[in-house]
Amino acid sequence: MLNVSAHLVLMPRLFKNRRILTRGAAVLAGALALCAGLYFGGFGGDPTGTDLRGKDAAMLFGLALPDTAGREQSIGQWKGKVLIVNFWATWCVPCREEMPQFVKAQREFGERGLQFVGIAVDDVGKVKDFAAELSLNYPALIGGYGAIELSKSLGNRLGALPFTIIVDRSGRVNNTHLGPIKQANLDAMIRQLL
Repeated sequence: MLNVSAHLVLMPRLFKNRRILTRGAAVLAGALALCAGLYFGGFGGDPTGTDLRGKDAAMLFGLALPDTAGREQSIGQWKGKVLIVNFWATWCVPCREEMPQFVKAQREFGERGLQFVGIAVDDVGKVKDFAAELSLNYPALIGGYGAIELSKSLGNRLGALPFTIIVDRSGRVNNTHLGPIKQANLDAMIRQLL
């Protein structure tokens, strides 16, 4: 049992810790609300804020980033294919949830000219581990934490993940999508472009 003087010394610490926990919980709740809004499509219209449809994807094709082995990969090498570039991170739950459907689509449509490319907003070690766990069958390029700024320059006004750019065979942006893509929508877009 605590004596009275010890109890009085501990009280300010308890209140201070409670305030920190309350503030932390409020920040976490806000972040979860933002993620839930993105996840469940809570934005009306074009959530990216920039309609890139029909525009030339030259800026995207001009990029070169290292793969998980450290080799520079030019995105331009996939010009002429239906290209789906997905910005993601291992810590992004919606990203992790949509990636198995990308693996499936790459396996199903790759021979017909579809190419997925992932740009990870993460470090190479985590990306390698997750790619192995998922049996990733398309390139995972390492953009690091600067890839968020890169995605903003490509239309991701909010800088949120996942963010996907879909480019047709002629090198024009067909669509951009902020948040996870539903399987039926993905399949419809791919079939339309192939």
